[in-house]
Amino acid sequence: MTIRNWVKFFFNALLIGGVVTAVVGLIVRWEFFSGYLQAGEYGQFILAFVWMVFLGFTMSVVAQMGFFAYLTVHQFGVNMFKTLTLWNWVQLLIIAIVLFDLIFFRFRLTSEDTERSLLYLALLVTLVVVAGVTAYLKAQWTKKHTLISALFFMIVITTLEWLPALMVRSGNIDSWVTILLFPLLAVNAYQILALPKYNRMSDVDKAQLDERRAARKKATAASSK
Repeated sequence: MTIRNWVKFFFNALLIGGVVTAVVGLIVRWEFFSGYLQAGEYGQFILAFVWMVFLGFTMSVVAQMGFFAYLTVHQFGVNMFKTLTLWNWVQLLIIAIVLFDLIFFRFRLTSEDTERSLLYLALLVTLVVVAGVTAYLKAQWTKKHTLISALFFMIVITTLEWLPALMVRSGNIDSWVTILLFPLLAVNAYQILALPKYNRMSDVDKAQLDERRAARKKATAASSK
């Protein structure tokens, strides 16, 4: 990918993270935001909203770091297991382990707190559904064998990026766990679906650059005669 296209890719992902976090944060924490509106503290409302946007920028950067780390892990996995088929089975096993860990260890679902349990089950369904839709689109738009890899990225890597929030056990953590999942999913879905487009644009840019270089060399050679 060329620098110009990488910058576009980066800032588009940054914008998605900021917008999604701000919107979801406004919905999930409306009681907090509405307090400023009711008190007429519009400046504080705007500052809190802007803070949400910058939180989204941070989550976008985390997601982008995770994405490029995954590209390395994916290539390493293919090389280690020799065939893509075997690596896909390994990825499916890891997906199952991660989902098991979420349900039984990270979420800590109990029958005593039904409301919290329903919230986390809804978040799990959201994670799996968005991952499934993204993987399906990836396979349709590129090659069928990318389905498992896209599913692995959307579930396993997103969960790893989400893990710091899941490990906190104090404060209004359920709201933050909810808020932070959505920018990670949105940015990761954008990255894995949009990357081929930016790679194609980079190939075109490189071809045009080569043509300009060849034309300059030809012009220089002609003028030197």
